[in-house]
This record gives sequence, structure tokens and C-alpha cells, in this order.
Amino acid sequence: MKTARYSDAQIMGILKQAEGGLPVSELCREHGMSSGSFYKWRAKYGGMPSR
Repeated sequence: MKTARYSDAQIMGILKQAEGGLPVSELCREHGMSSGSFYKWRAKYGGMPSR
């Protein structure tokens, strides 16, 4: 079975950076992910409060 590359805490941190005003294209390049992954994560984790 495939393991996850990013933990939930890392995903929440990336989403918080995007809320802070960092462009999605720059975030994707910095973290080595696709923009599709970002938007999928935002749909899944976007309403969750951070710890």
C-alpha cells in the first residue's frame, strides 16, 4: 500500500501559507507538489481548525 508523502500537519501548514497570501504556483514549486493536490487538500482540509 502506498504511504502518504505529506502528513496532515504539513498539509495544514501549506494551506495556512496560502491563506497568508503566498501564490499557489509558488507554494507548489517550493513543496514539490501539483496544483491539483493543493486544491484537493483545500477542499478536504480547508474548513478544519489548525491545532
